Amino acid sequence: MSSSHSRRVEYDRFIPFQSAMDVDYARFALTGPSRPQRDASRESPSSVAYQKLLDECILKNRSRILAFNTAHETPASLPQFDEAIRLQKKRQRRIPKEPERVLVLNGMLVDDGLNLLDWGSNNVLAIGLEDAVYLWDAANESTKLLQGVEDSGPITCIRWSPDCAVLAVALGNSYLSLIDPATRHVVDGMEDENQSPMSSLAWRSNSILTVGRFDGTIIDYDFRKDDMFICFYNGHWRGVCSLTWSGLSGWYLASGGLDKLVHIWDACMPVSRHHPRQRQWLHRISSHTSIVKAVDWCPTRSNLLASSGGRNDHCIKFWNTVNGACLNSIDAGSEVCALLWDKNKSELLTSHGSPNNQLTLWNYPSMTRVAELPGHSSRVLSLAGSPLGGVVASAAADETVRFWNIFETPKITKPELPFAQFNFIR
Repeated sequence: MSSSHSRRVEYDRFIPFQSAMDVDYARFALTGPSRPQRDASRESPSSVAYQKLLDECILKNRSRILAFNTAHETPASLPQFDEAIRLQKKRQRRIPKEPERVLVLNGMLVDDGLNLLDWGSNNVLAIGLEDAVYLWDAANESTKLLQGVEDSGPITCIRWSPDCAVLAVALGNSYLSLIDPATRHVVDGMEDENQSPMSSLAWRSNSILTVGRFDGTIIDYDFRKDDMFICFYNGHWRGVCSLTWSGLSGWYLASGGLDKLVHIWDACMPVSRHHPRQRQWLHRISSHTSIVKAVDWCPTRSNLLASSGGRNDHCIKFWNTVNGACLNSIDAGSEVCALLWDKNKSELLTSHGSPNNQLTLWNYPSMTRVAELPGHSSRVLSLAGSPLGGVVASAAADETVRFWNIFETPKITKPELPFAQFNFIR
């Protein structure tokens, strides 16, 4: 008669669980040379400690080859999780709250429509004053002063050429000077008293300069030709506050104005047959409720443009320049006077007006605040980044220029040797 209780099954042999075995260690233990028994009394303490650590880390104190029980599931190690958090915190860079240097410059003009700060690829920062240009060489921290033309009115805009061979200086009487910074002499220029004064400049190449004026006109000039006028951009009806060419392609021009409009122009788009020297806008954006002081192209995304609104707007907007769609709009909480993208990471720096007159670093596309840097006592009107990365200069209505170590300095990579990717040369 069978018992109601389950009987224990007895086996005549042990069958190992292959899934619970370390096959690589088993192969090593079977095929490797046998290790002689060590006499700890004859070895140094450091050798004994090293061998013990080796057994724990590499062999995990294993002494058996076959496993007859299923392997127990080991929970995730909490110290490894803590280590990951510690390394993540270690990777986060520290952004100083205080500026590295402060320049006090008397005679700086305070106007929303002026662009008086530019840092060239020659590592020289140009600062426009009322009747002169102050040059600060970041390499040797030397200074130089370029005097303006007498009876020409205040300086309204400055811009380095891409190769920094000349500095374009726009004056209040509609005169434009191209100055050689080495000799301090005017090498070229133009004068048109019938035109409105210039408010913004943008170099398309080393010889073609785009000029925006206070009457809303935008014109391309080629200084290699006798007839320098190339093309007229028809769109704004008030002063052009900001101009910038797309850095990746050089095909698109963005402009922001006192008329609260943003225009995107395609330089490759055909012009009208009736007006062969007049270009129409590709996209007209009228979403801002105040003047558009700043527009800036993302250096890592060719079709991404950022624009900022003034005192009654407080918004930072991002645009897809292919179809003109608004990708995002962020309320910054105060007037946004200037924009500056980091050239190496997806970070955006903005400068603000009252009540805090601070600089704010944003992480794109999440638009989370990375850091806020107070220091100026008035509106921060302009931003310029060092060509070497890392340092940013800010000019404010308090007549100071402050240097901040904000952006992450890119790592310098050694140039690759010729044919380094080949193992041999035929």
